[in-house]
Amino acid sequence: MAKEYSRTTRVAELIRRELAQLIQQEIKDPRVGLVTLTDVEVTTDLAHAKVFVSVLDKTDAAIEAVAALNHAAGFLRRELSRQLSLRTTPALKFIHDQTTENANHLAALIKSAVTDDNQSSEK
Repeated sequence: MAKEYSRTTRVAELIRRELAQLIQQEIKDPRVGLVTLTDVEVTTDLAHAKVFVSVLDKTDAAIEAVAALNHAAGFLRRELSRQLSLRTTPALKFIHDQTTENANHLAALIKSAVTDDNQSSEK
């Protein structure tokens, strides 16, 4: 049996795909840089969408990129409404996704603990 997806999940995935293309092709702001859309959460009434963004640069650049995307949110919403056949296009709110940074930090902590454990067992 096929998996069933809710409407909000399908709309969120559609918005994520279209926004990724729009940001890549239409946004000319140099602060945006290399941005990856990790997830989109849409409210059940499709009025608001949280767009989670991961940036490959450092934290300061990530904050600037998210600020630039939030500044361009109106433009991106208008372009989305032209491309999608939805009754209402959700208002966009870009949020910095720190999952990658947290994972890297935890990996470094684990590596440090393993190194310390190996050094203490050698003594």
